[in-house]
Amino acid sequence: MSDMNNTLGDILTSESLGEKAEIFRSGKGNVSGLSSPALIPLSVPLPTNAQHTRTPICKGNRNSKEEEDSLAAPVPNPFPELIPSAKSLVSECLFPWTNSSATQVIKVYNEDNTSRAVEVPSDITAQDVCQLFVLKNHCIDDHCWTLFEHLSHLGIERTIEDHESVLEVLSGWGMDTDSRLYFRKNYAKYEFFKKPLDFFPDHMVSISSETNGTVMNHSELIQTFLNSSTCPEIHGHLHAKEQGRKSWKKFYFVLRRSGLYFSNKGTSKEPRHLQFISEFSDSDVYTLLSARKNHGAPTDYGFCVKSTKCGSARDLKLLCADDEQNRTCWVTAMRLFKYGMQLYQNFIQPHQKQKASPMRSISENSLVAMDFSGQKSRVIENPSEALSVALEEGLLWRRKSCHRLSSHGSPSTSQNTMSNIALHMAQPWFHSKLSRDEAHRLITQQGLIDGVFLLRDSQSNPKTFVLSLCHTQRIKHFQILPVDDEGDLFYSLDDGHTRFTDLIQLVEFYQLNRGVLPCKLKHHCARITL
Repeated sequence: MSDMNNTLGDILTSESLGEKAEIFRSGKGNVSGLSSPALIPLSVPLPTNAQHTRTPICKGNRNSKEEEDSLAAPVPNPFPELIPSAKSLVSECLFPWTNSSATQVIKVYNEDNTSRAVEVPSDITAQDVCQLFVLKNHCIDDHCWTLFEHLSHLGIERTIEDHESVLEVLSGWGMDTDSRLYFRKNYAKYEFFKKPLDFFPDHMVSISSETNGTVMNHSELIQTFLNSSTCPEIHGHLHAKEQGRKSWKKFYFVLRRSGLYFSNKGTSKEPRHLQFISEFSDSDVYTLLSARKNHGAPTDYGFCVKSTKCGSARDLKLLCADDEQNRTCWVTAMRLFKYGMQLYQNFIQPHQKQKASPMRSISENSLVAMDFSGQKSRVIENPSEALSVALEEGLLWRRKSCHRLSSHGSPSTSQNTMSNIALHMAQPWFHSKLSRDEAHRLITQQGLIDGVFLLRDSQSNPKTFVLSLCHTQRIKHFQILPVDDEGDLFYSLDDGHTRFTDLIQLVEFYQLNRGVLPCKLKHHCARITL
């Protein structure tokens, strides 16, 4: 990976970057440059006495004339942050595409459909909006927060790239359509730069016949996507919906830098057999929501190509893959063909900012780990020992908390259960009454990469919990069983062989050890209220 980053860094500084700049437009907004963007309500009722009526006056009366001038003068707004006087907030919220002023009001939704209106400058990018909501909601900025374009009337959505202008996206929406911006996590947004093997199967990638036809390794493949002088190729079978019909047919598709094609004669790649479908300079790739239900697709792994100039369902190029890995490969390759080097710049930009400005302050850097267990205190210089001591202190704190919660009267299983519930209910990875289908949808939305997980109540057994985990782009569910040992309640994933006093201890263990799971717990699914 380090060799690949060095090679990509050379591409960034090469002379060909100037040519790419003409192809890929970068965003211009910056949150730090905003003039204190404020979250505001959708409508603000004006006071009834805000308008002054002119009183009749007599000519030649100086006092009356001065009174008239004072009444005609504009009254200063005592609450400018609550009642903006420049334009009507209602018109800004309902018709953002008709506003040409320096700032506009956009509405952003969360997964639970709560929304927040925010006033932003006209050149703000998707990354700037995400940074704004991260700061307003005091979220941990792990560079995975993403803005999504959700078109309910078409049943499709897509990731808005970090450099894209948000108001340009909104300008393509129709006035009578149910279109929304969603703010949520997407762990898989740039994962293909870290683990290309998980995104590009060997049987689907090669070099186009326009060059030498040889097969490349995956680290070189990413570089060919970013280098405009090379021609990588994605090929395989897809289901396509026939124009004007409800039926789907299976064809052999070829994706190249010049566009998407399908073969009308088996798997032939000869130019006379390839039929042009779409190119991506003025098109975007979307995933289909409920492909079987809404579009009659043979599987639920649907996606489509939509022109930025067309907004009707008949203009969509509907496609469907046989599994999630194939769909991810096609969608990721289309993103790379459309944006190329710009995606890599979006990926490395947050890491460059971290190196330029350290996250910790001078006072935090001066802190050291100390051991006060013996007669004489000492500084813990070994990082591994410091981490183990911190974990031990955390476990000790939980044991003390459980003891305090169950100290009234003799300890019992019910009291231990209540203390455990009090501990894990506030954790961001715990989603109490979440069904199996809802857990599947939430993990899919936040990225199908190894280690994305959540914990929830079991629907079939009220006394147990379920760990939902993503591995190899498949979601698996593991039941967490309670174990009663002489009145003490424990939790276990392996029929009692490994026991934990609470769910927090269980999660922390499997974040460090795979155990009986197919992979370690890495990224938890989180929901926030805007």
